[in-house]
Amino acid sequence: MRTIQQSFAVQFKYGVYFTEKLFNPSNTVLLDVLKQDKSEGARKVFFVVDSGVAEAHPCLIQNIIGYTNHHKDDILLLTEPLVITGGEEAKNNIDLLQELLEAVNAHGICRHSYFIAIGGGAVLDMAGFAAAIAHRGIRHIRIPTTVLSQDDSAVGVKNSFNSFGKKNFLGTFAPPFAVINDSDFLLTLDDRDWRAGISEAIKVALIKDASFYEAIKADAIKLAHRDMPAMQQLIHRCAEMHVQHIGGADPFETGSSRPLDFGHWAAHKLEQLTNYSLRHGEAVAIGIAIDVIYSRLKGMLSAAECEDILDLMEKLGFELYVPELLHQDNTSGKLSVIKGLNEFREHLGGQLTIMLLTKIGQGVEVHEMDEALVMQSIELLQKRYQAQLLTQA
Repeated sequence: MRTIQQSFAVQFKYGVYFTEKLFNPSNTVLLDVLKQDKSEGARKVFFVVDSGVAEAHPCLIQNIIGYTNHHKDDILLLTEPLVITGGEEAKNNIDLLQELLEAVNAHGICRHSYFIAIGGGAVLDMAGFAAAIAHRGIRHIRIPTTVLSQDDSAVGVKNSFNSFGKKNFLGTFAPPFAVINDSDFLLTLDDRDWRAGISEAIKVALIKDASFYEAIKADAIKLAHRDMPAMQQLIHRCAEMHVQHIGGADPFETGSSRPLDFGHWAAHKLEQLTNYSLRHGEAVAIGIAIDVIYSRLKGMLSAAECEDILDLMEKLGFELYVPELLHQDNTSGKLSVIKGLNEFREHLGGQLTIMLLTKIGQGVEVHEMDEALVMQSIELLQKRYQAQLLTQA
């Protein structure tokens, strides 16, 4: 037998920048990011904008055009920004993906151009996927506009598209060229979207940093009342922790360990069962609640810490129960949400690996889940929710 062995390493480097009023001509953050490539002449750019963001910020498209015109010696806008449907529909509609690829082709967007996406996590996931597969990879800049995308999804290396009724079935690992967080975009979020991203901060705090958890708890009232400095602090720390983890031993998830997906096995299934009426962060909050109660029932987590976590999420305004949790699968007779365990294992590859808690700030991975205890955890959430309704009546 004759064998040729190949081995090489590629370094990835990108910045996560924090600013306000990004498209004010005097703000040079975007310009400075584009100039990092040291090339000659104007950088060619193509913008994709989430329709919900364009609606909430009526001057955004004109501001983008004005910004690029002001810096025309350094930035060449290849075509007017393309506005596409926002929300999870962006990741479900193959026609939207095709529309982006057709735009890349029609406007001569090459590997040395910049594909800049502005929007929530779903639009950024889909646009990043389009950028990664066109020409085998176009430089991609993410400008996230929700709490969840600024503190979690946009700072990572994953891009995705839903298919076969499964979330993120298609996708790539392709680091962005840069991520730019503009806090002004958060001002127009509705309360649900403001709140939803906090669940990802709670998630990473619970498994990695008890002091961060205590900081979130100390700021809970401020966060619930939309205090911007408190939210900026939360986003910065959460993004920092995600970036640190992603740059660790397995950034492209070749193994089955995904600690940052704590609470996500149930969340992904719940999004599907509710036809994506649940925000991702809302589903994650419920998923965290299930796994926190399960950790207590398994004797891993104290009752006091379990109650502390549930109380914090409720104080922030999360509803930790939806009827779809008890939806039964017609084929198996089991709860549909429990099917999410197998789908999660399949998505990971290899054995099932679930993150649970031994205490606040410390997670532990397990490779099996007791379905009876999962069912009991859901029933306890239902009883808690019903008791709250009686109290409010």
